[in-house]
Amino acid sequence: MFWGGAIALGATAVLFAEGAEAANRLFEKLLTASPYWPLLLSPAGLALVAWITRRYFPGSQGSGIPQTIAALQITDHAARGAVLSLRIGIGKVFLTLLALLSGASVGREGPTVQVGASIMHSLSRLANFPRPELEKGLILAGGAAGVAAAFNTPLAGVVFAIEEMSKSFEQRTNGIILTAVILAGMTSLAMSGNYSYFGHTSAELGFNEGWLAVLACGIAGGLLGGLFSRVLLETRSGLPGRWGAWLRQHPVTMAALCGLVLALIGLVSGHTTYGTGYTEAKALLSETDPMPASYGILKMLATVVSYLSGIPGGIFAPSLAIGAGFGSNMADWMPYAPAGAVVILGMVAYFSGVVQAPITAFVIVMEMTDNHNLLLPLMAAAILGSVSSRLVCRKPLYKALAVGFLERQRVVTTMPDAAPVPPEQAGVHPGTGQHDARQ
Repeated sequence: MFWGGAIALGATAVLFAEGAEAANRLFEKLLTASPYWPLLLSPAGLALVAWITRRYFPGSQGSGIPQTIAALQITDHAARGAVLSLRIGIGKVFLTLLALLSGASVGREGPTVQVGASIMHSLSRLANFPRPELEKGLILAGGAAGVAAAFNTPLAGVVFAIEEMSKSFEQRTNGIILTAVILAGMTSLAMSGNYSYFGHTSAELGFNEGWLAVLACGIAGGLLGGLFSRVLLETRSGLPGRWGAWLRQHPVTMAALCGLVLALIGLVSGHTTYGTGYTEAKALLSETDPMPASYGILKMLATVVSYLSGIPGGIFAPSLAIGAGFGSNMADWMPYAPAGAVVILGMVAYFSGVVQAPITAFVIVMEMTDNHNLLLPLMAAAILGSVSSRLVCRKPLYKALAVGFLERQRVVTTMPDAAPVPPEQAGVHPGTGQHDARQ
């Protein structure tokens, strides 16, 4: 049953990825028909996603990674089922694809983590495993396998489970995690072939003035990533003031307004800020298709707006694209360093600043770009990014959001590196300010 679940997870991740690409291509076709389609499609699409989410799939909002982290701390089966279930997993996939079809700046990788954890959790309930720690190990394995299958990065899946999800590596669960990652990865390999997420890059830095780029990208990228996380945490209860209070009472209207702002940002950016950002990041890495100099900041704004709408969708891939955009800006100021290398450094530093998990950041970027020449510079930039980020945002993003879910479930627990969330800010969905009736 466990092997079957891991294989099913790998297949689901591949189909999810293909569906996301199909949604992006369809949206691009609409743009070729008329660049003003998003002014109608994005508000209507995001409003529809918000309504379906609240009506039929409560608990599927947001990235999916904080929910999975929270589920590891929840001991009550009913409360855990409100965060992880096949119903939520199905809704997560369907609604994320619909959001991408509407032009939202979201990713599929974070949702894949929750989908993987939901599959494994459902298996543990079917098998009625007697040991609670084994059930927790299956959730952890499902999340790790989700990262591995989504990015085709098996090592990053294991590191992500250790550093970001569990903060510890228990001997009795390491075999479960590795087995799930291997089986999910083999399934992805069989269905999609052996590929690198962003292709192959051969950029490298010599031990000379090029290392100044490591210092600059590490600090700047970390500060920007921390700023992004700080904004998301400050707005998780919705916008302030009377206007924000009214929008919290009308979440579908809030989503529609976010869709309109998203479309306007897309027009200003030349239609580069929609979707996951995969195509744009790959173009920046290969230096084949120049992006606007404002791409990084506009993509960050589009991702914040998409998050505020309260729809399902991750920030994993958009964060990598934002980092690539900022790295491209840094490369223009550093002609003495290879542009491709600076883009990669900006990517890992910004992503490390967002999640404050430096090991995961440099491992996942190293595997995604198939570049081992930059191993030491990537390590240094990731560490600098994580440290710099804490100057702006002291709470790790996923951990702080997970605490909010735990508060909503009224679970008394302690989580390392995450400060308690005030009751008035806990247990609310982004852009809605309301608790789930079901939960």
